[in-house]
Amino acid sequence: MDPRVSELFGAAAAAQKSGGRKTAKNGSKKFKNRSARYPKASNNPPYLPPEAEEGNIEYKLKLVNPTQCRFEHLATQMKWRLQEGRGEAVYQIGVEDNGLLVGLTEEDMKASLKTLRRMAEKVGADITVLREREVDHNSDEPYRIAEVLVRKVPDDQQFLDLRVAVLGNVDSGKSTLLGVLTQGELDNGRGRARLNLFRHLHEIQTGRTSSISIEILGFDSRGGSASVSVLIKVVNYSESRTAEEICESASKMITFIDLAGHHKYLKTTIFGLTSYCPDFAMLVVSANTGIAGTTREHLGLAMALKVPIFIVVSKVDLCTKGTVERTVRQLERILKQPGCNKVPMLVSSTDDAVTAAQKFAQSPSITPIFTLSSVSGESLDLLKVFFNILPPLSDSKEQEELMQQLTEFQIDEIYTVPDVGTVVGGTLYSGICREGEQLVVGPTDAGQFRELAVCSIQRNRSGCRVLRAGQAATLALGDFDRSLLRKGMVMVSPEMNPTICWRFEAEIVLLFHAKTFHKGFQVTVHVGNVRQTATVEALQGKDELRTGEKAGVRFKFIKHPEYLKVGAKLLFREGATKGIGQVTKLQPASQYQQQP
Repeated sequence: MDPRVSELFGAAAAAQKSGGRKTAKNGSKKFKNRSARYPKASNNPPYLPPEAEEGNIEYKLKLVNPTQCRFEHLATQMKWRLQEGRGEAVYQIGVEDNGLLVGLTEEDMKASLKTLRRMAEKVGADITVLREREVDHNSDEPYRIAEVLVRKVPDDQQFLDLRVAVLGNVDSGKSTLLGVLTQGELDNGRGRARLNLFRHLHEIQTGRTSSISIEILGFDSRGGSASVSVLIKVVNYSESRTAEEICESASKMITFIDLAGHHKYLKTTIFGLTSYCPDFAMLVVSANTGIAGTTREHLGLAMALKVPIFIVVSKVDLCTKGTVERTVRQLERILKQPGCNKVPMLVSSTDDAVTAAQKFAQSPSITPIFTLSSVSGESLDLLKVFFNILPPLSDSKEQEELMQQLTEFQIDEIYTVPDVGTVVGGTLYSGICREGEQLVVGPTDAGQFRELAVCSIQRNRSGCRVLRAGQAATLALGDFDRSLLRKGMVMVSPEMNPTICWRFEAEIVLLFHAKTFHKGFQVTVHVGNVRQTATVEALQGKDELRTGEKAGVRFKFIKHPEYLKVGAKLLFREGATKGIGQVTKLQPASQYQQQP
């Protein structure tokens, strides 16, 4: 990771110290030549990158009346592309394999799309025409190319699932935006839409999120034209009464992880980013206040943890157009800083949203920027189109490799449910977990693991018999004693023989520290779902560290041993002090012990 990310944390700490909520500056230069600043989807190139043999994108020049043998081959090829995209593939019709945009006549295009629908029906998929556009051709008759989304829920899954962490400063409109998306009703300007997201009474009274809440938004893939209404067949609580109905109706699910914006809840926000394993992060910035409070810090955290991030500028209904443009300019400057090295991409049309979704998944440097309002609904549809088309990051090979490993479930939440017993929520990091499976949970304060059985499994509040690697769920453990459990524990296969440790070594980068970082310093360490205070026992080859410097460090947990893995990402903090690194070596506390 680039140590220059520390600039974000340094600026955030300075802003916090000065106590200011910084607003957009009025004295900035006029917004000139926006097209030069942002890549625009409307500037269509005459060619695309050459087709890759791997991946979920397929180029087809023409699909007119194929023979039966050719049709079978095409259907098999579609299955392969869907497998590569974990249930989603994009077909470019009228494009040669080298990426040249040739185009088809209207008659040939209709015939090609008809063949594509037959192929999709054969493999059990649905297709949606994302967009069509004309290409230059030496003919009076128009020639067009078409971009088509093919979606098929894998046979071993109920729906496609993406997790999006929602970041941003306090009062930027995060919970309100999620309420509008998931409830299907616009806000009244006083926060009515967010009330269903809050988990505690004090959150309703203050209007500030202090805990992690999970919300879902579904999409139905059936459709056949490039109109916006078809591109965003949303399934949410406006038509479905329960989460179970949403899961049954949707072929793709976006799981939002709503995190706290206030600085005093920063540890909760970091826990959500490290333990809930989000695929993407959505940074919400208020148009009228600009980059203020924890905005820089949240951006830096997402970048340090290498979570792809896109930006939503909210509350545009409260501002003049000039104020919105100033906020966008502010964001542009920060994204282009050496520590970020991002390419901002302003989304202002459906075509932009489609392009942004595809480029965002392909290149980590692209950062889409949306400007919208949760009260007027302005540009809200563009964000929905983006979510609908956004492909998963990991490919099928990575997923298969994780599923072949032994079971490891990370515990993030613990509940007691009447008539059910103890329930734990979290993410299955590797392997497969089934109802009735025997696992061991730990480590306890004494460094031991205890046997338990998984009674039932639920995903998004609906029943599920099998849980696969990368999926989040809640597991019912029956009458297992809740007092023996804590956040940060893992449930693993008894054959795993897990290693637990008090001490571990890590290569770290000190992102920000006001003075010097030295032996004896205590910090809160976040490694996945583990969150505990640790003491710096030794710095390798150095007596002290300053902001931006790297070193090998040995940490020791002060309360109880933890289950860690070599290579895991590490983030530590203490007040304004921030750092990130990677676990390089474990010092096992003792041999694995199992108790009945």
